Amino acid sequence: MLLLWTGFAAVGTVPLMLAIPGLSFTDAYFEAISGLTTTGATVLSGLDTLPASINFWRHFLNWVGGMGIIVLAVAVLPLLGVGGMQLYKAETPGPIKDSKLTPRITETAKNLWLIYAALTLLCTLALKAAGLSWLDAVCHAFAALSLGGFSTHDASVGFFDSLRVEMILSGFMLLAAMNFATHFLAWRGKSLLAYVRDAEAKAMLLLLFISILGCALYLSWHNVYPFFTALRHVSFNLISIATDSGFASVDYDQWPIFVPLWMLFLSCITACSGSTGGGIKMIRTLLLARQASREMISLLHPSAVQPVRVGGAIIPNSVIFSVLGFIFLYFMSIVTLTFVQVAAGMDFISAFTAIIACINNAGPGLYQVGPAENYSSLSNFQVWVCSFAMLLGRLEVFTLLILFTPAFWRK
Repeated sequence: MLLLWTGFAAVGTVPLMLAIPGLSFTDAYFEAISGLTTTGATVLSGLDTLPASINFWRHFLNWVGGMGIIVLAVAVLPLLGVGGMQLYKAETPGPIKDSKLTPRITETAKNLWLIYAALTLLCTLALKAAGLSWLDAVCHAFAALSLGGFSTHDASVGFFDSLRVEMILSGFMLLAAMNFATHFLAWRGKSLLAYVRDAEAKAMLLLLFISILGCALYLSWHNVYPFFTALRHVSFNLISIATDSGFASVDYDQWPIFVPLWMLFLSCITACSGSTGGGIKMIRTLLLARQASREMISLLHPSAVQPVRVGGAIIPNSVIFSVLGFIFLYFMSIVTLTFVQVAAGMDFISAFTAIIACINNAGPGLYQVGPAENYSSLSNFQVWVCSFAMLLGRLEVFTLLILFTPAFWRK
């Protein structure tokens, strides 16, 4: 699977290098892997003047990577007599990977792609109706549903300065950050009850609502904007970063640092399993919170039996232990790669936020890699470290790090 991702990224560099004079392989590979992993970080400037074909290619990489190249392969390879269950289970985000929406894995993958394509089409039409050109509408719809965050303009969504566009993109980013299995169940049952029963979606929306309101009040209190202006800018940019998309409508790097740091923190935990987002995923956050609560109750009542439940379902201890192991490796990866970037010459805030943004597939960080800047100022070594972080986050840590264990090679 790692070879598929790295191989597709290498192929993705070809149009970029042919169309952009002087673009190095390092930068082209960074751009391609950023697109496929739906990170949205870029080393390119002058996006407004790029050929339309190249802008479309960048966003198409976002869109294909969004649902996962491997899931696409699951829908196609079985027709050639190649099984896909193991690849599907390895690619599907989150700890609960064995539930299938249909009896056949091929049908499951196809149904997920149909939902994904239908939402993309709706987003495209809505953006066109809001006044965007067909190229801008298609590209930003690709980036919104994949939570990829690429834009056809250096100023990103700020180029349009349109509340209507921001509201449309915010709505579709929220849909993309939910489990696509929930969308399928809602469509199949012709009912919104699937969303009501989805503990992840409810937790995500509640967390975002509280965060938007709190951060808007914070900016208003610090006289950065009047409250309703703050509410507009915080709503769009916080949803974008928290869902690991990476669009920006203003340079939030100029805000009091609490707000952009909180946004980056949310990028670690907000997106749901089975979505196109990255990070820890909300299901793991809920599991950790319930496990912490169970441990505290056990201290008070050692004999009490307290199963961990999410959405009414009892979670096996084996899943909880797996989540704990994942969280440890996730944070140790962030710490290690941050130190590597600091040792390579980056200041701490730039290094830390670049790694957070890349491993969560969120796009822009702060300072040197903030929303008004890009990753072009990084050295080749720093760019490769960020590329590795993107791949590490997209493959959910275990899949990539297991290659570095002696037991894997002995087997």
